[in-house]
Amino acid sequence: MTARVVIVGLGPGPRNTVTQATLEAIERIDVQFVRTKRHPTADLMPKATSFDSLYDTLPTFEDVYSAITEAVVIAALEHGEVLYAVPGSPLILESSVAQLRADTRVEVQVLPALSFLDLAWEALGIDPVNAGVRLIDGHRFALEASGERGPLLVAQVHADWVLSDVKLSHEYANGNEPVVLLHHLGLPDQRVEHTTWQELDRVLPADHLTTLYIAQMAEPVSGELARLHQLARTLLEQCPWDREQTHDSLIKHLIEETYEVVDAIEALDTNDPATDEALIEELGDLLYQVEFHATIAEQQGRFSMADVARSIHDKLVRRHPHVFGDVVANSANDVVQTWDDVKRAEKKSADGASSASTFTGVAKSGPSLQYATKIQKRAADVGFDWPNADGAFEKIIEESAEIRQAVALNSDPETVRMELGDLLFSVVNLSRHLGHDAEQALRRASDKFRHRFEQVEQLALSRSIDLANAPLEQLDALWDEVKKQ
Repeated sequence: MTARVVIVGLGPGPRNTVTQATLEAIERIDVQFVRTKRHPTADLMPKATSFDSLYDTLPTFEDVYSAITEAVVIAALEHGEVLYAVPGSPLILESSVAQLRADTRVEVQVLPALSFLDLAWEALGIDPVNAGVRLIDGHRFALEASGERGPLLVAQVHADWVLSDVKLSHEYANGNEPVVLLHHLGLPDQRVEHTTWQELDRVLPADHLTTLYIAQMAEPVSGELARLHQLARTLLEQCPWDREQTHDSLIKHLIEETYEVVDAIEALDTNDPATDEALIEELGDLLYQVEFHATIAEQQGRFSMADVARSIHDKLVRRHPHVFGDVVANSANDVVQTWDDVKRAEKKSADGASSASTFTGVAKSGPSLQYATKIQKRAADVGFDWPNADGAFEKIIEESAEIRQAVALNSDPETVRMELGDLLFSVVNLSRHLGHDAEQALRRASDKFRHRFEQVEQLALSRSIDLANAPLEQLDALWDEVKKQ
């Protein structure tokens, strides 16, 4: 006996769109399966076994469709004939149907059915052939829409995160491009929402009966960020190490990748394009850290990469009123002042005028020299500062004397530590007054020392001098020789 699978479609939603052939197959065939019962007409098959649980237990859609195929085929081999039903039409964006048709163990009969497409064309008022509309799977939008200008009908946008991925994949969108969201077509709660690219994931709660129509793309779509986002999801679902990570556990990696970006920037050579490759790689590592944190939060239902991108976009617009508003800025200093004014206004609005501090928003966990520079600048912004570098020079002399005295008096370690900190703080103040970044100044001094000492090591090696046992006078002589070179 030949094993047979009859595949039917439950139509796009309204009961009057289910074909008579489908109803007769439901009545005739005893062993029934339905891909999902999350469909308005799925109640026509009350005795059918659904595969909804697979979506919650298996890591990818590909795994779900493979499991469905295997279950349906095994049942057909056992019972001779089974019925498999899917929402809409079995011939439109149904991967499980494609897998069943390709399975040589069973004979497959597909009964034609009405899809969501006819309802979409009616709601949009267009002829898809004359308009040249292309149908695209929302899960593969970044790849399939690459180079397309539209019009596009995007199916499988069954969740807000899918719409967010579609939006993020359009690298050149300005946000004002018109789009249409088609929701629950043919049902009493049908919605046809005309909105913009910027708002497409905020208008309504997307589900399996939601479709997106894009009349025209402003520029070709770049899928790299969307591919990275999908990779982050896959790794968090399937990699044991990634699954164990939290925001806290990733802190050290975030800091490490940031420093490696700095190293790559310091190594850039304008005459050597090859040095760009290191910066590209390190920027990619840093970008993935941002993506990693956003994807963890997305899995927790807290926020997504779209929220991160939207937040920085909107903040940059607010803090550039000289570009997007009527504020005038003629110099870089004017821009910095405007930025600080807007930032203070934001903090005051968020925290309340009574609780906002001069130092609100300054990260305590950053490098100490950077932290000292920032709080000194904040204090200077409200007038607490010397008028020029002379005061900073005098303060270094004063603090040097105080730490010398603390050491001479054999003060307790905490007192010495505090006096040492005061001296470093005063040096940072001098750096700021001289217009130099203390962090970079110390980094370059450290690099210079390292380079010279490595030359001392090479010189000692060439003369068979054991550095560890050489007297200080000999080491100083080597140092001076290298310095002269």
